[in-house]
Amino acid sequence: TPLRSEIYFLYISQVKHLDGIIVLFALFGYSTVAINYVVEPQQKKQEIPKPQNVSDIFDKFPVVQGKSSPVKVLNRLTIIASDASHFVSCNFDLVAVYPKTEKLFHAACMTFDVDIICIAVAEKQPFHFKRAPVNGAIDRGVFFETCYAAAIRDTTMRRYTIANAISLMEVCKGKNIIVSSGAERPLELRGPYDIANLGLLFSLSEGDAKAAVSTNCRSVLLHGETRATASGVVYTMKKPKTPQKQEEESPISKKAKTELA
Repeated sequence: TPLRSEIYFLYISQVKHLDGIIVLFALFGYSTVAINYVVEPQQKKQEIPKPQNVSDIFDKFPVVQGKSSPVKVLNRLTIIASDASHFVSCNFDLVAVYPKTEKLFHAACMTFDVDIICIAVAEKQPFHFKRAPVNGAIDRGVFFETCYAAAIRDTTMRRYTIANAISLMEVCKGKNIIVSSGAERPLELRGPYDIANLGLLFSLSEGDAKAAVSTNCRSVLLHGETRATASGVVYTMKKPKTPQKQEEESPISKKAKTELA
């Protein structure tokens, strides 16, 4: 069962649509959903707005179909970068970049501290994918993303989506690929098995197509967690004390009072 799928939502204020999309994702069996903030900086080192707390948007999250737990909602940032200075570090669960030039694509693959690199779906890919940077991104644990919602909206976009995806698959050989929704309306959503079948049109093998909506998505979440915790080196959790240990550590005078009482 897939673990997550992206929601591309340009205007986070449209809570009515967003709520409906997340409910539908839960019905499809997705256990984790990412709300996508898309930013196209116009200035160098432009400040990125902080994500809205998901608990402020929803009072109660829907329960995942077939499970007893509610759907998990994350915040994701996608930076549309046309200059290297447009990329800045930020406090989001997931960080993606959509590089507009070949030079930026190379930098995103080799140096940018991101989880996901997006490829074009609404236009022809402006440059050819090269093996060296793509393999560099794969070695770093960065994933490439293609979205299917644009292919549903328009026949021209459908041609671009399929052609650009096939061009990438020829280089990456189906490795480190995720297929996301890019949905702005509930009608654009599809179930995990439909998406896996769609992956076959992108020249993915059956196994790689299933991984693109399941295990690869889990790996992206893990990469986002390790990116936020110094590559996973620094991660601490306070272990709650057991009642027995608390009793052992309590002062002798306090123990005596308790026993007298």
